[in-house]
Amino acid sequence: MKADGPRDPARERAGLDRRRFLGAAGAVGVAAATAACDTSGNGPTGASRTTTASPSAEAAEAAERGLAGNADWQLRSTGPPDAVEGYPDRVSVLPGEGFGLHVSTTAPGFTVSAYRIGWYDAAGARLVWRSPRTAGHRQPPGRLDGATRTVRADWARTMDVATEGWPPGAYLLRLDAENGHQRYVPLVVRSPSAAGRTVVMHAVATWQAYNTWGGHDLYRGEDGAYSSRSLAVTFDRPYALDGAEKFLVYERALVVLAERLGIPLAYTTGADVHADPAALRGATAVLSLGHDEYWTPQQRQHVTAARDAGANLAFLGANTCYRRVRLEDAAPGNPRTVVCYKTAYQDDPYFASHPDLPTNDFRQPPAADPESPLTGVLYEGYPTDAPYVVHAPDHWLFAGTGVRAGDRFDHLVGVEYDRVTPGAPTPRPLEIIGHSPLVCNGRRSHADSAYYTAASGAGVFATGTMRWVEGLMAGTRENGRNHGMDARTGAFVTRTTENLLRAFAEGPAATARPQPRDNVAAVYAT
Repeated sequence: MKADGPRDPARERAGLDRRRFLGAAGAVGVAAATAACDTSGNGPTGASRTTTASPSAEAAEAAERGLAGNADWQLRSTGPPDAVEGYPDRVSVLPGEGFGLHVSTTAPGFTVSAYRIGWYDAAGARLVWRSPRTAGHRQPPGRLDGATRTVRADWARTMDVATEGWPPGAYLLRLDAENGHQRYVPLVVRSPSAAGRTVVMHAVATWQAYNTWGGHDLYRGEDGAYSSRSLAVTFDRPYALDGAEKFLVYERALVVLAERLGIPLAYTTGADVHADPAALRGATAVLSLGHDEYWTPQQRQHVTAARDAGANLAFLGANTCYRRVRLEDAAPGNPRTVVCYKTAYQDDPYFASHPDLPTNDFRQPPAADPESPLTGVLYEGYPTDAPYVVHAPDHWLFAGTGVRAGDRFDHLVGVEYDRVTPGAPTPRPLEIIGHSPLVCNGRRSHADSAYYTAASGAGVFATGTMRWVEGLMAGTRENGRNHGMDARTGAFVTRTTENLLRAFAEGPAATARPQPRDNVAAVYAT
């Protein structure tokens, strides 16, 4: 989340040097919001989970991970904004389902290459499919819906794409135009079942909320003003910049790490969790990634139900489940519009007949429901840049890192942060394991990493910083300056995340890992 008003345009890009990031970091021990930063049981009672992924599926996944990758998946030149760009008519598909691809280009022709993101012996992706040459043409500019200031491309369908033989996973479709320029189109091939798996839940509503294609997103209009922002944004348009910036910065590194570890994975999106109460049924864990701000009440209910059935939850970012949105379907099961009126929620025509479903911040009335009962932490502010400070070095999540109390990892806290907020509704017992002093717009505060267990035995961990997934890339060549984070930070974040993923893949964490030691009062008494 950024302040409701003009945004900082410098959201940093991220890349991944796979061999350095995962090959080296995994083996290295580690030595000893708003613009005003506003703050508007002892053991499990559930049974240990016995559901597992099917042997045939696990064999197929192992075979997939053993295939050779294709290191040429990255873009070489994006060129002008209209050089080549596109969008699919679905945010996700099941394996074998087709989708339509809508492409505009100034080149006479183009091809499409579908890359599945993974470890693939450090290549980072595998080429699963490539189209024949397709004639290109330039499609009309986006049109603006006056009522909600929604920018729609509404382009003609360029091609139909079948996904026979595409394994579940996170995909980047690369558009290669004959003018030498390229763009990505992200797509999730979702898993048919979550049973016995760690679910990677991609934050497609948040991707779209920050999409400035056509000059409008949920924060500002073409003039940069909050008052001219979109009140609803649609998936019927390309993503701006390289076409997949939010996925590349806040999600890709986690996918690569989880694939390298070989744990059973399932792929889905927040939109699919919203639509299907069974989407997380039988999951061992659910992962919310680096920037997962925009949720529907239904998505939140279904994630909470998964926790209460024993699924571990990891919130690997900050500002999670902050904005309450409504998804509108173009057809049943195909959400195409993200609605969020924010401070103007009373202007939403839907609100008049559904006063319990405003599209504003979850913590704001009416129907105030802050995120902390689920995440354990509360979003507090933006922007900040601060060291991550270890508070509980003996916690099982830090095993093998070699950290000591007070160890610092520069720049790991930012650009947004969460904290445990005494007085806010919070699960107990809750253990703060990272407690990082910071300054946000002149105000002193802290970011907290926190862990609790639910009555079902599920473990719930929140990092408290939006840079956690980016931290997996720290010290590598492909992520620019990494906010100044170094390889030592990358090693710490990688080992801690490995501990988390392996433990959470085993079933309810409380059955095999120590209970949280409630230290909130002690930490905030000082």
